[in-house]
Amino acid sequence: MQLTVGTSVSEMSGVGPARAAALAKLGITNVGQLLRHYPRGYQYRGNIKRLADAAPDEVGSFMLTVSCDPSLSTLKRGMTLVKLRAFDESGTCDVTFFNQPYMRAQLQKGQEYRFFGKLALEYGRLTLSSPVVEKVTDGAALPNLVPVYPLSAGLTQNFISKLISSALKSVGGIPEPLPEKVREENDLCGIVWALRNIHDPPDFETLNAAKKRLIFEELYNFALGAAGNVRPDSGAPAMPDTDLSPLLEILPFEPTGAQKRAFTDIAKDMSSERPMMRLVSGDVGSGKTAVAAAAAYIAVKNGYQCALMAPTEILATQHFNDLMPMFGRLGYGCRLLTGSTKAAEKREITAALADGTLKLVIGTHALISEGIRFGKPGLVICDEQHRFGVGQRETLLEKASPKGGHAHELTMSATPIPRTLAMFLYGSIDMSVLDEMPPGRQKVKTFVVDESYRERLNGFIRRQHDEGHQTYVVCPAVEKPESGEVTQEDIRLIDFGDEEVNGKDELKAAATWSETLAESLPDLRVGCVHGKMKPAEKDAVMREFAAGGLDVLVATTVIEVGVNVPNATLMIIENAERFGLSQLHQLRGRVGRGSAASCCVLVSGSKPESRAGKRLAVMKNTFDGFRIAEYDLGERGPGDFIADAESATRQHGELRFRLANLCEDMALLEAAQKAAKENGAKALPDAVTPDAR
Repeated sequence: MQLTVGTSVSEMSGVGPARAAALAKLGITNVGQLLRHYPRGYQYRGNIKRLADAAPDEVGSFMLTVSCDPSLSTLKRGMTLVKLRAFDESGTCDVTFFNQPYMRAQLQKGQEYRFFGKLALEYGRLTLSSPVVEKVTDGAALPNLVPVYPLSAGLTQNFISKLISSALKSVGGIPEPLPEKVREENDLCGIVWALRNIHDPPDFETLNAAKKRLIFEELYNFALGAAGNVRPDSGAPAMPDTDLSPLLEILPFEPTGAQKRAFTDIAKDMSSERPMMRLVSGDVGSGKTAVAAAAAYIAVKNGYQCALMAPTEILATQHFNDLMPMFGRLGYGCRLLTGSTKAAEKREITAALADGTLKLVIGTHALISEGIRFGKPGLVICDEQHRFGVGQRETLLEKASPKGGHAHELTMSATPIPRTLAMFLYGSIDMSVLDEMPPGRQKVKTFVVDESYRERLNGFIRRQHDEGHQTYVVCPAVEKPESGEVTQEDIRLIDFGDEEVNGKDELKAAATWSETLAESLPDLRVGCVHGKMKPAEKDAVMREFAAGGLDVLVATTVIEVGVNVPNATLMIIENAERFGLSQLHQLRGRVGRGSAASCCVLVSGSKPESRAGKRLAVMKNTFDGFRIAEYDLGERGPGDFIADAESATRQHGELRFRLANLCEDMALLEAAQKAAKENGAKALPDAVTPDAR
């Protein structure tokens, strides 16, 4: 059967409804997506060892001959055990297979096989337990590099590997995304050759060539979007009066050096007719609101209007409560416009914006609703701009820009963004980094514990309550998935190559875990908030928690950016290995905002020596958000820096890179950016034949 990249995988041999559904959970519905399902790693089976030369507990390959007919026995609860003996010229070994009864028929006495697994020494005898077995056939070479793929429930490595191999043999007309000139200038192979050798590499040199091409392609496609993010040279209102003295006199604190540098940068930007495009990136509590206030003050004192848009009503209200008294003392009005604003008040705000008398408005997406017009627009501030759809941000910019011109734009991110990533994401945008914390900001003590601490954790929650404080409990899921099911989002979050991370620990779900805690702590008031709730419902629960009406708030990551609750002193994060470090750091920042000592407890079953365990150790011992972000960027890629995957895809193309690592692939990144700027819209895909190199 001739396949195309658009052919449904359900049309392929061996893919019935159940397997098609399992593949769909991996984001695979057609052949093109199947071919782009890259291995997460490789097993190297080319280093053949003799039994006598291998150390106990060493994982390796052994060329062994079966010395007896395999036996099959049934154990308790219906489990099966296949046993046999095998040998090489240096010794013998016992081989066992649990719950693989078919291995009895597949292994024949006198036949040589390659066994790949962990060699153990038990009671003085060498043993291999459930190894991977490959038959040695004259004239047929066994693969030395064997791919290991991300899986979902119901799929096996063998099935995925065979399905991809079948697709590679039968597919035709794979589009070539890279122009020939780009491939030649950067010494890149063709797409078909790359796909073939990423899935079945004969050696490391070939694998590296395939990876180089596919990594470049990811970065190039992304850079094509970023290349269009070019700032115009003029069109913004110049604001010459940049004296911030009146504002600084009423601030209740001395600005940090980083804040002062940001003030200077913004003042210089806004005094020019070249539109400001500046990103303020800072850790939790680093003082981004004061920087936003400085920009807004420059706009209003020069006679222009400023619109500050926040992603949630509760965050918009928090900004309003912070800025309204400040600007009132400076003689400027400030209003709040959200979905909850009453009709009469909304009409007042709309009229005051239209005639230019209202200088500062703070709100949610209500700012871009029909009928909102600005009489003398000048500045747009977006807090956590990546949480808005691209269309929402562009609509606000259009509304708040002078006719035929451009508003100045300031965006803020509470996620410390490494400069490497910021340059890549935002192209020509300028960046102010708030890398200093105001005096008095305390560190949150961080602990890593496992499930055996559950009773002590509940006691810790109760102690916070008895001392008059509150607790956050964060879960990775809203509802508990079906047994054994691992969703595509789970795979994105947790695929670090550790078996204990990949869906085997019990997944805590906010909806059910809140009920469990309420039963365990019946005299405490337990609330729940998650992303499937309506915005008004979420805001109501958050307001209740902020007002002290709840003792414990069980939540998903919807609280990652939210209301300031100084009375919250304990953050418990369940299944902590499921989150990126930057996300964990954001969640930890929800506590430690008051004068009382605060703690963050990471609950995880990961072993300390595992990759996931080492990541959590970084979290335990590191409090600098930028250091954590750099580490996370190298480990996981840029996904966590953009919370809304759909928005990121629309704005920049697919952000969650499958292969590229922005820390390790800087040279390719620079080359891809250069090629994207030179080629731009000329990069049109061509169809190529399966044999193209």
